[in-house]
Amino acid sequence: MKQLRLKVLAGLFVVAGILSWGGARLWEAFGTLPSVPLAAPIVLAVIAVVLMATALSLRARLRAQRERRPGAKGVEPLMAARAVVFGQASALVVALVSGMYGGVGVFLLGSLDIPPRRDQAIYAGFAVAAGIAVIAAALFLERVCRLPEDDDEVPARG
Repeated sequence: MKQLRLKVLAGLFVVAGILSWGGARLWEAFGTLPSVPLAAPIVLAVIAVVLMATALSLRARLRAQRERRPGAKGVEPLMAARAVVFGQASALVVALVSGMYGGVGVFLLGSLDIPPRRDQAIYAGFAVAAGIAVIAAALFLERVCRLPEDDDEVPARG
């Protein structure tokens, strides 16, 4: 399984942001821009909390397993792999979604004097912040589940 790259996530964020900013300008020219839902930052924050709780739980269980504590509940490799895949998928999707809300938020910065637009810009900003929290939790989960490097192996000569 390949490790997530921050450059890829940042690239997805920027591309989605630029496209959604352009889409918001186009949409505004033809009609009313759809609103940013209040639930967007809440849902993203819940995903971040679930990922962080999973990472902390797995980290505690792996530590207890390494220290050979009596009664320590082990971690099945397939469960850890599923958790990492969930974290990686969440990070990739959230990079796109956060970029989308970021682009709309940047577009809305031009009309902060209108109270509904200001509220939408705030929701978009919170959605981006919650998206960053999801990405941070996913990277932490990936780090927790990483296998230790084998220092005993002799490199192949070639």
